[in-house]
Amino acid sequence: MMRNSTRMAALDISSDEFKKAGYKMIDQIANLIEGIEEKPVTYGEAPSKIRQALKDRAMPDDGSSIHKIVDNTADLMLNHSLFNGHPRFWGYITASASPIGALGDLLTASVNANCGAFVLSPMATEIEKQTVQWLAELIGYNNDCGGVLVSGGNMANFTGFLAGRTAKASTSIKTKGIGSLEKKMTVYGSKGTHTWIDKAAILFGHGSEAIRWIDTNEHHQMDNAKLEAAIKQDLDDGHQPFLVVGTAGDVSMGVVDDLAGIRTICDTYGLWMHVDGAYGAPAACVPNQKETFNGLSMADSIALDPHKWLYAPLEAGCTLVKDPQALIRTFSSNPEYYNFGKTDEPETNFFEHSLQNSRGFKALKVWMTLQQAGRKAYEEMIGEDIRLAQVMYDLADAHPDLEAATHSLSIATFRYKPSDKDLSEDQLNELNETLVDRLQYGGEVFVSNAVVDGKYCLRACITNFRTTDQDCEALIEVAVREGSKLI
Repeated sequence: MMRNSTRMAALDISSDEFKKAGYKMIDQIANLIEGIEEKPVTYGEAPSKIRQALKDRAMPDDGSSIHKIVDNTADLMLNHSLFNGHPRFWGYITASASPIGALGDLLTASVNANCGAFVLSPMATEIEKQTVQWLAELIGYNNDCGGVLVSGGNMANFTGFLAGRTAKASTSIKTKGIGSLEKKMTVYGSKGTHTWIDKAAILFGHGSEAIRWIDTNEHHQMDNAKLEAAIKQDLDDGHQPFLVVGTAGDVSMGVVDDLAGIRTICDTYGLWMHVDGAYGAPAACVPNQKETFNGLSMADSIALDPHKWLYAPLEAGCTLVKDPQALIRTFSSNPEYYNFGKTDEPETNFFEHSLQNSRGFKALKVWMTLQQAGRKAYEEMIGEDIRLAQVMYDLADAHPDLEAATHSLSIATFRYKPSDKDLSEDQLNELNETLVDRLQYGGEVFVSNAVVDGKYCLRACITNFRTTDQDCEALIEVAVREGSKLI
């Protein structure tokens, strides 16, 4: 805002001008929310078309009117984007974002708190602590746990991975480094584990050969008998097993591993149990899903993403750890130029809890969204997403030209298999891969893909509080119509 000052910076805006621009943008956003189902899910434009709309050019020497900028930017974003808040968007795992979360992001950017240290962000720090507590309560984790908000699933899982490594290393990783270890540290996950585990092993010095990929059983869960056999073999070979990754909702099919069984194995051999619940963990709040997530509360660390199934705007991931000191032991560093922690009361300085020092205030939009809905509404919304995925599966199963594959949590997979054609598996895979491409650019519906037992399938993941039964029916209709055109 413009202040009474002799300095006239180009980025200052008068209060009246800010209100005019802001009110107009809020109106535009409100119109998007109100009529989102009338828009295509995506405009399906090629990169060249997007660049043409953007008018690729050099950075201007002179500035422009904020009203011109706001109008142009709104046009670009509202008429050239994919809308993951659309009721027929079910691709990958990106949720329909809560409108109150968008307002939270506006307030966050306005205050611009640096959530690295309490003195820099006193209220933001305490809100983040409370958000961590609420997330733990929602999924049935212990309320005394530690935790930190991060950007998303990769960073949440990296944080748990590093905490586990610090806790289980035979020597001080922080002082002596991974090269000082006498034994190769090994990590275990099912073949359905997300690719973050590859990144972690490579980027943190272990190498991809430190990963033991465990086969899955007939339910596509990690085979715990083979997990235990792999751990025993590594011990016999002189290695040091240190971490098992259980999955609570795998990205392809939504499968939840036998987490209680993994906990027993970790206890037997002294391993850190980390659960990748980036997608699925919030479903632990649904009463009829309690058995599915048996053992989740026993994990040493959990990754979950509020921007997935808690409907918060991007970005918002979270790591929870049973022992709050595990994060501090892993990440804390206090150089002499840090003048933090000088009050008479204990302070939480989140730079000691994660890879970041300077940190944005990701918790506010999550905190506000959790308050607006409350636990009961989350149980209902997540439960409804699960029911709708079952509806999709059943519709596909009943259609003569579709073959239903799997349903777990809010993910349904199926493929187009025309009943009047005799196609080989290779032909069916090619056909369905082309169909997924057609649907993703068509704008009517948006799904992704999964390969289930060698079969290339359409995959719908419903983390969308706007989706209805009619939208599920529309997917079946569009998939069969477009599939028949490809034949």
